[in-house]
Amino acid sequence: MNNEDRFNKLSALAEPYKALLFDVDGTLADNIHAHKAAYVAVSKEYGVDLDPNLIDETAGWPTIAVAREVCKRYNVEFDVEAYSKRKSEIFIEEFIHKTEPIEYVRQVLFSNLGKKKIGIVSGGSRSTLDITLEVIDVKGKYQAMVCAGDTLNGKPSPEPFLLCAKQLDVEPSNCLVFEDGDPGVKGAIAAGMGWVRIDQL
Repeated sequence: MNNEDRFNKLSALAEPYKALLFDVDGTLADNIHAHKAAYVAVSKEYGVDLDPNLIDETAGWPTIAVAREVCKRYNVEFDVEAYSKRKSEIFIEEFIHKTEPIEYVRQVLFSNLGKKKIGIVSGGSRSTLDITLEVIDVKGKYQAMVCAGDTLNGKPSPEPFLLCAKQLDVEPSNCLVFEDGDPGVKGAIAAGMGWVRIDQL
């Protein structure tokens, strides 16, 4: 399936919904490889030889939750907040400005501006997301954004999705979630929303 076909398929899926909720990393932005590299680099600073597949498993989790998982898996102890902050620094310093959009997903967002309500739901920090969305020219093209720390629990909890629907003033059943990972899909299902895995079209 080429990108035009993917765009057409996503557009058809989006048609019945009043609001579209987009994940960012790996969904709107083609930057998962960069996040993995940043996690591997910060883990090395903490003496951990991280298997990058852990980042696929935890797609959509807040960075602090990933840091806790690293501690658990590798039987180490460190300050998870310091680790998370350093991971964001490495990502911003070395990788963020090379981020490219996933064009067929971004095009769905652009083509629905003014027609449907648009929300961003991400496990990333607001400061990092602001830069990523600016780099891929999506900043300001949405009515609500929910990110790490905005809810008590992150994905796979439904809380971030429900908060975004509330901010948009749209019933959860009228929202379609665009995702690239299992935690986000589980959260969308638990929130009673429609969903699509953009990496499995």
